[in-house]
Amino acid sequence: MSEEKLPKQSENFSEWYNQLIARAELADYAPVRGCMVVRPYGWALWENIQKALDTRFKQTGHVNAAFPMLIPMSFLEKEKEHVEGFAPELAVVTIGGGQKLEEPLVVRPTSETIIGYMYSKWVKSYRDLPILINQWANVVRWELRTRMFLRTLEFYWQEGHTAHETAEEAEEETRRILDLYTDFAVNEAAVPVIPGIKSEAEKFAGAVRSYTIEAMMRDTKALQSGTSHNLGQNFAKAFDIQFLDRNNELQNAWTTSWGVSTRFVGAIIMTHGDDQGLILPPRLAPIQIVIVPIYKDPVSMDKVMPVVRQLEKSLSQFRVKVDDRDNVTPGFKFNDWELRGVPLRIEIGPRDVDNNTVVVAQRDIPGKAGKLFLSMDNLGGQLETILVDFHQRLLQRATEFRDSHIFEAKDFAEFKQIIQEGWAFAYWCGSTACETGIKDETKATTRCRPLDQKKTDGVCIYCGQPAEYKTYFARAY
Repeated sequence: MSEEKLPKQSENFSEWYNQLIARAELADYAPVRGCMVVRPYGWALWENIQKALDTRFKQTGHVNAAFPMLIPMSFLEKEKEHVEGFAPELAVVTIGGGQKLEEPLVVRPTSETIIGYMYSKWVKSYRDLPILINQWANVVRWELRTRMFLRTLEFYWQEGHTAHETAEEAEEETRRILDLYTDFAVNEAAVPVIPGIKSEAEKFAGAVRSYTIEAMMRDTKALQSGTSHNLGQNFAKAFDIQFLDRNNELQNAWTTSWGVSTRFVGAIIMTHGDDQGLILPPRLAPIQIVIVPIYKDPVSMDKVMPVVRQLEKSLSQFRVKVDDRDNVTPGFKFNDWELRGVPLRIEIGPRDVDNNTVVVAQRDIPGKAGKLFLSMDNLGGQLETILVDFHQRLLQRATEFRDSHIFEAKDFAEFKQIIQEGWAFAYWCGSTACETGIKDETKATTRCRPLDQKKTDGVCIYCGQPAEYKTYFARAY
C-alpha cells in the first residue's frame, strides 16, 4: 500500500472512489473490459451482506436453489417487453464445442424466463403455491459505461422469484421484500434508504409495478440499491404457469422477482467513506477490530505479544485481526487500517500492559476525540456497546447528510438549481413526456415516489398541469 493520500472527495469524487477500491484491496480490473475481480477483502464484505440478507429470506419462508446460466434465446422472446428491455445488454453464445448452435443461448442477464419455464412444470394446483425461491448467482449485462461494483458486465447478486395464487399475495410479497431490504440497509449497513415506487419508464421490463430503495451518496447522487417487482401475470402467461384453483378452474399464477447486488458494496463505500478511506458499518465489516501491538525491541515485544494473543482469544465474539507485521511502523498500520475502514483499532504497548488498559481508536471520529482509554476487564462488553454506538452515529450522519440535501422545488428554475447540489422533491404529473423533458434538461431521473404519501392537489414542476403526488428526482449512478 502506498502512503500517498487519496484524492479529496470534494475535489474528485469519482477518482476518490476508484482509487479507494484499488488501495483498500476490495477489487481489481479483470482482463475483460467492464469486468472486475473481487478481492478477498471485498468478497468478505459481500459475504457478510449475503449472510444478513439470507437470514432474513429464510426467516420469511424463502429457500435457495440454483438455475442455469445459459438460457435459450426463444425464452427471452416470449415476453415482449422483457426482451426489448434487455436486448441491448445481452451476451449471446452461438458456438458450443466447436459447432454452431441450432439456437443461440443467452448468458443470463436475470432469470425470470428460465425460472418461469421451470415453474410451469412444477405448478399444477393451488396446493403447489406459493413457491418462494431465491438464488445467489452471477449475471451478465453488456454495459457500455462501467464502474467497479456499481455497473459491471458481470456482477453478483441474489434474485428472488416467487409464484402466488392471488394478485393480493403477490403484491404483499413484493412489499414484504421491499420492507426486508429497507430493514437490511438501515440496520446492517447504516444506509438510510428511501423506499418507494418506480415510474412506468423506470420500472423493470415486464413488471406491473417496481419498488425500489434509493440511497444518497456523499456526492449527492442517487443509487438504486435494491428492487422488488410485482410481475402480475405477464410471465405466467408467457410461460404457461397455470394451476387449478380452489374452484377447479384453470388460472395463471401471479409472480414476483427482486434483487440486491454487489452494487450495495458501492453504496456502503459512497455513503460512509471519507477523505481517509472507507468507513465500514460494524455489522458488515470483514474485520470489526484490529489490534496493533506497539513495541520497540525484543524485550518489549515479549511483554506485549502474549497479552495481545490473550486479548485476541478473549474477543472471539468479534471479527478480530492482529496486525503483527514487523516490516512497517505502527503509524503506517494506523493509516492502512483507516483506509480499509475497520471500525475499531486497539493499540497496546508496554505501558498499557502495566496498567491493564488499552487505547481504542474509533474510525468515524478522527484524532484524539475518537480515542477511548479502556480497562482490559470486561473489554468485550465495553466494545459491544461502542460498536452499537458506532452504527448509530454512521446512520445519523448519513441521514442528516441526506435530509440536508433534499429540497422542495417551487418552480422549474429552482428545480434545475437544486439538482446541481442534491435531490429535488417535486410534484410531477406522471407523464413520460415530462419525465423525458426533465431528464434531457437536467440529467435528473425520477428516483421514486414515497409509499406513505397521500394524494394532494399540486401542479407538475415541468408542464404546470395538475399533479397528485410528489416524486424524488436526482442525478444517479
